[in-house]
Amino acid sequence: MSRLLICSEVDLPSVNMRSRLLAKGGWEDIGDDRECAYMAKGDAVLMSMPDMHIRHELPDEQAERFGVRVDDIVVMSKHSAKSGMPALTAHPIGNYHENQYGGLAETLAPASPALMTDALRRIVRYNPEEGVQTCFEVTHHGPFARKPIFYIEIGSDESNWGNMTAAETLANVIADLEPDDGAIRLVGVGGGHYAPRFSEVALRYRASFGHMLPNYQMEGRDDEDIVRMMRAACEATGTKTVYLHRKSMKKPEERRISGLISSAGLEQVQSADLEPLGGSPRTSL
Repeated sequence: MSRLLICSEVDLPSVNMRSRLLAKGGWEDIGDDRECAYMAKGDAVLMSMPDMHIRHELPDEQAERFGVRVDDIVVMSKHSAKSGMPALTAHPIGNYHENQYGGLAETLAPASPALMTDALRRIVRYNPEEGVQTCFEVTHHGPFARKPIFYIEIGSDESNWGNMTAAETLANVIADLEPDDGAIRLVGVGGGHYAPRFSEVALRYRASFGHMLPNYQMEGRDDEDIVRMMRAACEATGTKTVYLHRKSMKKPEERRISGLISSAGLEQVQSADLEPLGGSPRTSL
């Protein structure tokens, strides 16, 4: 296993998370490819790029040309929101429609459900500060990658991005990641951008969420397009199982979406079908 950790030099939270990771010691400078610099520690490789990561397409292929084997990718990033609320989030990447913020149009990068879900559990467990939103976000923005990838972020504006306590928290999360590869993989359908129901399920049950398709991506879309998005989300998550946030929809829309899930050849589960999560996430120091 080799995990690629991505830092953008023009993203303050990204740089701060890198700083806290390097402070743990044991990192070795392994060179550069005239654009990105690389450091290694055990099975982890830290890739520092000069540009913004959301528009740096195929970072995995670039790292592999340098000689790094890439099994999965964690991107360290800021999170922006008009609310300005302090936040620690994790999310899969890709575009259900246009690619205004990097990546490819109508294309999802492979999700990393077990790793991303373990990250969320550790974010909630490790966060020492009150009033911080800790949750998944749904699938959005680039870059495109061919290896499983997710973002881990500090938000939500300039007043939060320089928070070194948050950077230390997420550095510890990244260092301790230990995914449960045996958990059921789920695609979340419904709800809003901050995926409250999917976050709650991930924190209570032995289930790993990959891509998430919120209501706003389905609004005004015909059945064919919704089925396309659900199938793409499942394929990029490596599952055929969907968790539908039923209470986020009016009954007629719930019946419509539920019918489309079935017509797409996908399965549905509810919370009652899932194994409760026992104990706390493990740590590896």
